[in-house]
Amino acid sequence: MDYNTQREKLMMPEYGRYVQKMLKQIKSIPDKEKRSEQVRAVVNTMGILNPHLREMNDFSHKLWDHLYVISDFDLDINSPYPPPTSESFYTDPSPIELEASPLRVNYYGRHIQNLAEALGQRQPSEERDEMVMALAYYMRKQYLIWNKDIVSDETIFNDMVMLSNGRITIPEGAKLAEVQGEAIRQSYFQSRNGQQRGGLNPNGFQRNKKRRKKPKQ
Repeated sequence: MDYNTQREKLMMPEYGRYVQKMLKQIKSIPDKEKRSEQVRAVVNTMGILNPHLREMNDFSHKLWDHLYVISDFDLDINSPYPPPTSESFYTDPSPIELEASPLRVNYYGRHIQNLAEALGQRQPSEERDEMVMALAYYMRKQYLIWNKDIVSDETIFNDMVMLSNGRITIPEGAKLAEVQGEAIRQSYFQSRNGQQRGGLNPNGFQRNKKRRKKPKQ
């Protein structure tokens, strides 16, 4: 039995094994002109096997490059394009620089840590206080995803100060419950158009209206 695992590795599987075998046979032809003639026929076959490449502007050039790849860049022929090198196809990936500073709290993630550091660099202002409260509310939501227990406002505020390296000052008398209540009141007044008062329940969700049964006649 002839298994694929025992055969020669396919350089480009999308062209199949027969194209690779034809190029291997062409390499054994001693005459360069004859080799070049046979290669042009193989290139035409490759274009038929992959018609979607015709939509490219450099369709012909792409086929000839693939030809060299399949032949393992070992093909001495008269090509209409300069032969590519293996280095142009197989290059080492560019290294990705990792963050130098480690995560202080895993369940907050790096995004919140970067936000806290950026807020700590801003000058104290009313706008910064609003951004601090918005970030604190978001931190509480992230905290409760990983920790199902109730979290106090003091814990969130202390974590924020720690993430900002002590540069953030929490507004005096700040409470996250007020942030939540403000969001509920805002959604309540936005949804009152065309609705009766009391359309939202205390949690900010729409009450289910009970349908009245029609009296039997």
